[in-house]
Amino acid sequence: MSKRMLEAEKKVEKNRLYKVKDAIEILKEVKKTKFDESIELHVHLGIDPKQSTQIVRSSCVLPYGTGKTKKVCVLAKGEKVKEAESSGADFVGSEDLIEKISKGWLDFDILIATPDMMKDLAKLGKVLGPKGLMPNPKAGTVTNDLKKVVEEVKKGRIEFRNDDYGIIHCAVGKISFDTEKLVENINVLMETIIKLKPSQAKGEYLKSIFITSTMGPSIKIDPSEFLKKK
Repeated sequence: MSKRMLEAEKKVEKNRLYKVKDAIEILKEVKKTKFDESIELHVHLGIDPKQSTQIVRSSCVLPYGTGKTKKVCVLAKGEKVKEAESSGADFVGSEDLIEKISKGWLDFDILIATPDMMKDLAKLGKVLGPKGLMPNPKAGTVTNDLKKVVEEVKKGRIEFRNDDYGIIHCAVGKISFDTEKLVENINVLMETIIKLKPSQAKGEYLKSIFITSTMGPSIKIDPSEFLKKK
């Protein structure tokens, strides 16, 4: 561990559960890098990730975004092409874009498709799946309401899904954001995650929550802060 990281770690009490606001203030205090670090939340859920009925996957709109502008690609036909273009999508097309993607083009952050495009898009599952780019109804990226979804993505909509260990990893903003804005972003995300608790999940749902910055220490958050709000 570097000297800088050792100094940062000294600011964090290992066995303490922090309030979100206090944890963010520590991350801001120990920041030594010149670039604008991302703030990330890691939520370990009390679910069985091997059971399809316990997968926690959805999206939400962070009030203040993540600090990153996303490139949006939309697959649509007919009048839906104009709708996507007028809503601010960076790339819009149909078979032409599917062909381009099949050849390795992935210069976008999120792929949205109308339902009628999914049959043609299915053949790219092996390309898009591992990258987390395959449109999915649960994530809201398979839709006919292109205007709403594209505009939400541009405003700060994020997608999330638990990994094989039942953990959700999400960027919730930049360290340059005001503390209150980061707190609000995190509150919205956690409220969404809590609402998505699978009925089959037994016992403690929020097993642990950690917040960190790109180059900062990992700080454990008190889950009761969110459960009280619920």
